[in-house]
Amino acid sequence: MRNGEGVRQRNEKRKKKNEKRKLRRDGGLCSAAMAHPWHDVPIGKDAPETFLAVVEIPKGDKVKYELHKETGLLFVDRVLYSSVVYPANYGFIPQTLGDDDDPLDVLVLMQEPVAPLSLLRVRPIGMMAMFDEGKGDEKIICVHLDDPEYSSYADIGELRGHRLLELRRFFEDYKKLEHKTVKVREFLGPVEAQEAVRKSMELYRRRYGAKAGRRQTKKRT
Repeated sequence: MRNGEGVRQRNEKRKKKNEKRKLRRDGGLCSAAMAHPWHDVPIGKDAPETFLAVVEIPKGDKVKYELHKETGLLFVDRVLYSSVVYPANYGFIPQTLGDDDDPLDVLVLMQEPVAPLSLLRVRPIGMMAMFDEGKGDEKIICVHLDDPEYSSYADIGELRGHRLLELRRFFEDYKKLEHKTVKVREFLGPVEAQEAVRKSMELYRRRYGAKAGRRQTKKRT
């Protein structure tokens, strides 16, 4: 009886070990749970014309989430001091690198807010060039390809003027109570937006190579 029980337990352990190996080999749950949203999510073969975006902050929220570079999780940086909310889903473009050593920021125009760390198929229609604390900054403005109300937009000039004013006023106002200054310089079109994405893709490849994995160790600021 004892010998039979010992054999059964050993067989069970061996079975569990084989199942774990199979998950790792097949790219199952064990591998997926370790994916880093900046380095392991592909930008997409059609970038910079269309690509994937990772959402950090849902439209209508006032919690400032930041990508924690070491873990790939979202860090709650702060609750916005001003009585404003994000006017669009806000996040970043995977496998890109800006001049500030962060992935390129993106605003995704669509009807609904989506959960943090959602992946969206997007098209860049323009870019907002700005100064944040005196430093140059860029926000790529995109539309969600799977939202029928926005998917046909191809140029920022097709948006209502009030929509652009909303974006401008949010970024110029949201840090005022923190005694920080943000100044929007201008809105640029899809050609400039695609070029900015292309440049950031090249900077990323130079820094991390084609397959980066987990390499960054700091939270975005």
